Amino acid sequence: MADRQRLFGFLLLVVALDAMGIGLLVPATPALILALTGEGVSAAAVYGGWLMATFAAVQLVAGPLLGALSDAHGRRPVLLVSLAAFGASYVAMGFAPSLGGLFLAQAFAGLFGATPATAGACLADVTPPEQRSARFGLMAAAFGTGFIIGPALGGLLVPYGVHVPFMVAAALSFGAALYGALVLPESLARESRRPFTWRASNPLGALSVLRRHPIVGLLLGATFLQRVACSVLPAIWPYFTMRQYGWDTRQVGWSLAGFGLGTVFCQVWLLKRLERRTGTFGAAAVGLAMMAVGFVGFAGFKGGWVAPLGIFLSTMGYMAGPALAGLLSARVPGDEQGLLQGMMSSLNGVAAVITPLAIPPLFSLFSSGALPIVLPGAPYLLGAMLALGAMSLVMRARQ
Repeated sequence: MADRQRLFGFLLLVVALDAMGIGLLVPATPALILALTGEGVSAAAVYGGWLMATFAAVQLVAGPLLGALSDAHGRRPVLLVSLAAFGASYVAMGFAPSLGGLFLAQAFAGLFGATPATAGACLADVTPPEQRSARFGLMAAAFGTGFIIGPALGGLLVPYGVHVPFMVAAALSFGAALYGALVLPESLARESRRPFTWRASNPLGALSVLRRHPIVGLLLGATFLQRVACSVLPAIWPYFTMRQYGWDTRQVGWSLAGFGLGTVFCQVWLLKRLERRTGTFGAAAVGLAMMAVGFVGFAGFKGGWVAPLGIFLSTMGYMAGPALAGLLSARVPGDEQGLLQGMMSSLNGVAAVITPLAIPPLFSLFSSGALPIVLPGAPYLLGAMLALGAMSLVMRARQ
């Protein structure tokens, strides 16, 4: 039991450090793009969007591959190699000689961007099914906490040089890999491993393997809709709040900090208590329903007073993520946990590609006056429909 607790603590640390490393680059990457291109902020924003889409697209393909490798060869080597590769990619990004080199480094990071997925498979290996939703919530909260700290730290480091945040992010990844090499045990026993197959190492093949298990297809569909719905809020939040509420950048920043804290609260405290009352299916359904209510509030009311309530309600949808992860993990055998987590990483990748390409243009279309109706909150109405769609799949799976 003590070894399992130490392993779980290490996984939380690794996920938090991983998120901090990613967050460190949020304020540094635009400055680096400006330095490499010499173009204006508008062009840099476009390049930045394509950079994020590159990472997500490569991760979409690589997630099941790394998951299948961890099912065949164990979690430990995949996790340690991924951490070291992330560190190398940060160094390559920080010293990229051109914009093309920056894109290549980002693609390399996406290829090994399965640290949370492999950590999730480790968690499933050492956690009883009835405790997995709560522990997935703690892991999601650790990632969220790291992502709150990372951008703030990155903003403090950029004045010392645009390369400095990248080097600090690399040091965090290399440090986590070294620490893991010293203390991390293997969580997947040899007798529980499955042979590697190329069929299961791509998204479509992995999906066909996982759908053999009852209700897994429904839960994966709900997970995908939940991930896209969750991505809607941050995709246009600064622009939406400036347009809808007349906020300045300081108010936007404070609201995003509140959003992050609310997400951590829901995934750590609220999920655990709601799950005791309604069960895991019920907790996921309630979270998604409340997210839909919050999104409708954003779209339907113009007063800034609705923002705190809407933020809290919409963050409840984030606790559906670990609840669904727990439900899925309990229905997949131990030798397919890596495959499952890799598939979920691919779903994240699809959501991360779709949202920045679709949601901002939708906001622009409905807020520009080009249509007979002006509705800046139209993307949030779409997000509400996605959340309700995910809830309906959860309820069907429950039946």
